Amino acid sequence: MKVIHLSNSDSGGAGIAAYRIHKSLTKIGVNSEMWVNVSINKDNSVKSSKNIFKKFFNFTRRNSKKTLMLFLKTKNPILHSPSFLSSSWVKKINSSDADIVNLHWVQHEMLSVSDISKIKKPLVWTLHDMWGFCGAEHISWDKRWLDGYNVDNRPNYEIGFDINRWTWLRKKKYWKKPIQIITPSTWLKKCVNNSKLMKNWPCKTIPNVIDTKLWKPVDKNLSRQALNLPKNEFILAFGSFNANQEYHKGFDLLLEALQNIKKKNLIKFQLIIFGQKKTKNKISLNIPIYNMGHLDDIKLKKLYSAVDAVVVPSRLEAFGQIASEASACGTPVISFNTSGLKDIIIHQITGYLAKQFDTEDLSQGIKWVLKNSEIEQLGYKARKHVINNFNNKLVAKKYLETYQEVLK
Repeated sequence: MKVIHLSNSDSGGAGIAAYRIHKSLTKIGVNSEMWVNVSINKDNSVKSSKNIFKKFFNFTRRNSKKTLMLFLKTKNPILHSPSFLSSSWVKKINSSDADIVNLHWVQHEMLSVSDISKIKKPLVWTLHDMWGFCGAEHISWDKRWLDGYNVDNRPNYEIGFDINRWTWLRKKKYWKKPIQIITPSTWLKKCVNNSKLMKNWPCKTIPNVIDTKLWKPVDKNLSRQALNLPKNEFILAFGSFNANQEYHKGFDLLLEALQNIKKKNLIKFQLIIFGQKKTKNKISLNIPIYNMGHLDDIKLKKLYSAVDAVVVPSRLEAFGQIASEASACGTPVISFNTSGLKDIIIHQITGYLAKQFDTEDLSQGIKWVLKNSEIEQLGYKARKHVINNFNNKLVAKKYLETYQEVLK
């Protein structure tokens, strides 16, 4: 069996998840390739265009939607993808020797809505956000996806051309044949099953894969020494690629929780922010803050091992890559009881799940974990949960079984 994974990139949250699924399949002997527009991995199994003109063309396509988005005024700051430009990927896929194609994050005009319906190969589609059953939004805070994008249920925070309705209607028009959907969390599966567009499509949950041989604990003292961190202080870590612009990552909620802690003098600790070059927020909490920027996997593993806990204050996560990596490294995670994070964190057993978006409870959760005399046991159980549920072999076998079912 030959599998082609199609993803805009092998980097970023969805791209990394897709790449890890692809590599887990190769490890159990599946003939798997990954086709992308943009690649950062020096891996021969990842195919991308080396032609400078093709790269420029792809860049132009990605930016074409910006012109269209000028006609929509919305308070939803999350990425929108109208996916209206046809591409050459369909012809390439249909002429390939693939037995099955696994779609991943195929936006940035990699595939148009109609392109997806023109793929003749058997399909599986791994959703990494809500775009598949929404309009153009990748994350939706309203509920139009439950009832359909009608004229009378448009949110009052939008004006101008209804790109979301236009995109959803094109999906309804072209996607007549259901595709086997895979979601990385039970929360996202529930969304699919309740959605107007995909409620009758086959759907199963297979978590994103974590390589527990890579993501494993490193000696805390040695990790702190390597990263020039203080030896005897409580240290909390928060990570996001662009915390200031990614509303769903909940950086504002974290700041509220930290202010609560400081105001009530609940506990003294130091904060590490990683994943971005610089945070534009002026943080005046009078606590030591280290901005470590982007880290490669080796340094990130050391960081997870060096800190006492990782906080993931997201409003929404399709899965929770940072939470799962930190857990695999034996570090407790504190988050809200929401979306995909509920599959990763077991409340007061592997970490802490605060009441949804309750910053007072989040601050109490930070205190509860950092002052917990059984904090090492929390980390041990967190790693065990990852090993038992998200390991390479288990996830790869579930994907292979799904492919075999589709090909019957």
